Amino acid sequence: MATISDTHPRVPPVKLVRAVERVRHYVYRLHQRQVPAPSAMLELILAGWVSQAIQAAAALRIADYLASAPLPLDDLARRVGADPDALGRLLRALISRGVFRQLRDGRYALTPLADTLRSDAPTSMAAAALFYGSRQHREHWSMLVEAVKTGEASLPRLRGKEFFEYLDDEPEFAQLFNDTMTSVSELAEPPVVAAYDFDAFPTIVDIGGGHGRLLAAILSATPDARGVLYDLPQVVANAPVLLGKAGVADRVRIQGGSFFDEVPAGGDLYVLKHVIHDWPDEQAVSILRNVRAAAGSKATVLLVELVIPQHDRDFIGKWVDLEMLQGGNGRERSTSEYRDLLRQSGFRLTRVLQTASPFSLVEAKPA
Repeated sequence: MATISDTHPRVPPVKLVRAVERVRHYVYRLHQRQVPAPSAMLELILAGWVSQAIQAAAALRIADYLASAPLPLDDLARRVGADPDALGRLLRALISRGVFRQLRDGRYALTPLADTLRSDAPTSMAAAALFYGSRQHREHWSMLVEAVKTGEASLPRLRGKEFFEYLDDEPEFAQLFNDTMTSVSELAEPPVVAAYDFDAFPTIVDIGGGHGRLLAAILSATPDARGVLYDLPQVVANAPVLLGKAGVADRVRIQGGSFFDEVPAGGDLYVLKHVIHDWPDEQAVSILRNVRAAAGSKATVLLVELVIPQHDRDFIGKWVDLEMLQGGNGRERSTSEYRDLLRQSGFRLTRVLQTASPFSLVEAKPA
């Protein structure tokens, strides 16, 4: 099947990424100042329509059907099972945002943005479009006012149970969630591996590492290191397949367990990616104290998280923080908040490294 790009792009320099982000911010602010404030606000209010249009395109698998070659509207409508007129209207709106394009002969084709909606794209955003545009997720965000009023997660009040318990009762929604988290992890891996010197650590322990995707990427770039993958037994049960495909299975020891009970000892580097943000402070400290109990006096801890910056510019972590507020009791944190968590857990924060992605690396050592 033809693709626009079958490999991850080269990771750009971090300084260049931050500079582009600043330019984008000021250009957008300039745009807002050039139109009446009510018009600018209406544009923000209607942003949810774009998300729902992308969700519809993903649900219809339009990108999959256009992957081999451009198609005329009637042919495309027949393949996706849609009304031609309505499909044309959907595509017209998405084309205005750079998602899909129409050729001079009238056929519709992929753009780089649309290509990410292919179900088999190298880093597919199809599951994310379906998850964040789903009825269930829209219902969760409809409770944001209550979450802000009370400071407590709204999802348990809406569903009568915690988020992960709710997923157990909604297998299709749970699969979308898992696939979405996998996609987000794929986005983070190349910048994380490029930003940190993993060669200094003979044994790398990935806590809450799922199927081992990040650990596999680290070990692929660090041929002399060995790894330990630690997560719940039912999660790591499928890890050998991924580790085998990555060619690192012979260098990884898989261990099942809960980081609320204990973590494997003997690591030189303990990596926790998107783990601490899932939990309120008390439980986050409990996890980190278990890591401290297992880590030797010279071990290093590396948290991969969306660290909230001090500036007032747009940052995806500020929006993910609201997702954590309404969906559970987790949160995104600033550097000072991570410093305090680590101090309570027996660590001292040594540095925070930015990557060429929104994710930062919070490095700490035993106090």
